Parts: sequence; structure tokens; C-alpha cells
Amino acid sequence: MNVRPVSADRLPALLQGMPKAELHMHIEGSLEPELIFQLAQRNGMTLAYPDVASLRQAYVFSKLQDFLDIYHTGTTVLRTEQDFYDMTHAYLARAHADNVVHAEIFFDTQTHTGHGLDAQVVVNGLHRACVDAQAEFGISASLIMCFLRHLSEAEAFEALEQVLPLREKIVGIGLASSELGHPPEKFAKVFARCRALGFRLVAHAGEEGPPAYIWSALDQLKVERIDHGVQAIHDAALMQRLARDKIALTVCPLSNLKLCVFDSLAQHNIGRMLDAGIVATVNSDDPAYFGGYINENFRQTFAALGLSAQQAWQLAANSFNASFITDAEKRRHLDRLDAHFETFR
Repeated sequence: MNVRPVSADRLPALLQGMPKAELHMHIEGSLEPELIFQLAQRNGMTLAYPDVASLRQAYVFSKLQDFLDIYHTGTTVLRTEQDFYDMTHAYLARAHADNVVHAEIFFDTQTHTGHGLDAQVVVNGLHRACVDAQAEFGISASLIMCFLRHLSEAEAFEALEQVLPLREKIVGIGLASSELGHPPEKFAKVFARCRALGFRLVAHAGEEGPPAYIWSALDQLKVERIDHGVQAIHDAALMQRLARDKIALTVCPLSNLKLCVFDSLAQHNIGRMLDAGIVATVNSDDPAYFGGYINENFRQTFAALGLSAQQAWQLAANSFNASFITDAEKRRHLDRLDAHFETFR
């Protein structure tokens, strides 16, 4: 669609109101401090932080591992199926407010089985909230289970076996957690098994890790999407391949800023990615920790980079085209997207 220019004062309303999909959001990363304390109280737990304000003040990170340490502390309050339901329902309500019409939600079971929970408690709570959100908010949502890359491939196989009885509730498999020192090929065998089972495949690569990790995710794991992928800009041949093969990147600008991948949003490369023909998308990653849900990512990124209404349409269209919904659903959402932009002519 050829989009007419929109004035700077109207751009925030355009971004806010446009329908969009979110493809890179870790559900445990949507746990706001208020809900963490609520769940801790419900489950009779005492936190290391005295109140919400002190916990929020601890959200200062210089690298991915700093974040992961406090992130995993927050997950300890999740003990029951209802806890997972309430967390997911809260995120989907917030996403609906940002005009997200489809979400593909990352989760992992390994964190929670490490706390003594059954994997089925996790999946059933998440899935029930996704089903209810369709009726309550009109938002579709599906689940992508991520293996934790700092653990072994054998443990990933074990996690896979634990959820196979619930296979119909999980659309895809991903790879998350500490990137550096854990290249994608470490999980080649388990991804081959997941591919044979019919799961859609994605992987985090090229956030802190080098472009070689993106090559490996594509060639060794045979993923369909790359989560983050911002380091691809340093490899011209890789950029050409991503553009040619229409491999989507699920980019998370505020996450990149918070984890010091970029010193400022003005340095972010998502605009250059779009200019190079990359199927980039905007996502929130871990919004409770990184300072914003999806529309805040759009707002701050567009303000910092001076991106256009045409690029807004492209990013939203990319989010639908890169999703794992049916072609008919994609067409329906793209028609709604075009209709929204028509109102700004």
C-alpha cells in the first residue's frame, strides 16, 4: 500500500490505532511488579524486595545476564495454573489496549519445572487464557515454547517430551536465554525432532551474539523467523539472504536499549533494516522490565529515528505476514490495516 505522509503530530495516533501482531514477547517478562507481589501474597511467599517501588528500581541492566538474573527471581511466584492464567490474561488485556489483534507468546517450561512444577500446569494455564482472550477481547493468541539455551540439549529433549501430550496447544518451538557461548547448533538435534513433529520454528540470534549465530539458526536449526537479529547489519551477505528469503526479524527496540545493545534509540538500525528490504517487525520482548509494551516501542522508536507512516504500515504488515496464522486471517488483518491507514488520508 502506498501511504500518504502523516504529520508528526498525527503519527502517534496512527501508531496507537493500527492493528498489529506481536511475535516476540516472553510472557514471564510481562509480570509487572504489582502482579508479582499479588501472586507472592496469594502463594504465601516473601520476596527479597520490600515493596513494588524497590523491585522496579532494581530494573537496571548493563547486559542480558543482568536482566535474566532478576527475571528468573520474578518467575518464582508462579505456582499454580491460575497464576499462569492471570499473568497471560493481564498481558492480553494490555496488548488489546495497544490494538494487538494477534499475539504469538513465548514461554518456557524449564524454569518452572526447575521450581518443582509440572509442565502441564504451565501450558494449561497459558492456553486457557489465550482461549478466553479470543472471546473477551477478540484477540487471537498462540504459544511458542522456548528451550533455555544455557541448559543442555538433553534437557531440551526432556522438556519437549513433557509437553507432547499437549501438542495441540503449542504452535511453535523457540530458543531463548543467554545467547553468548550457546550457539544455535548446540540444539540442532532437538530442533530436527521438533521440525519432524510439525512445530513452527524460531530462534533468538544476533542480539548480543554475532551474525554467525543467525547463519547457524537458519542453516542448522532451519528456523522460519529470527528473534532480534539486529547484528545481521554487520554481514552484507546475510542481509541479502534475509531480504531475498523474506526471513522475518522480530526486533525489540526498547529491549535493545535497556540491555545496551544500542546506546540510544537514535542509533537503532531498524530503519536501515527496512530500507534493505528486511521483513522487520516491532515487539516488546519483556515489557514489564524494559519500559514499554508494543505501542511504546513504536512511539519511542519512531520519535528517535524519524520513521514515516509508510514504514509504520510496512512494520505492521510484516507482523501479520510473518505470523503463523492462516492466509485467510492474514488477509483479514491486512484489510483492517489498510482501512486504518485510509482514515489518515
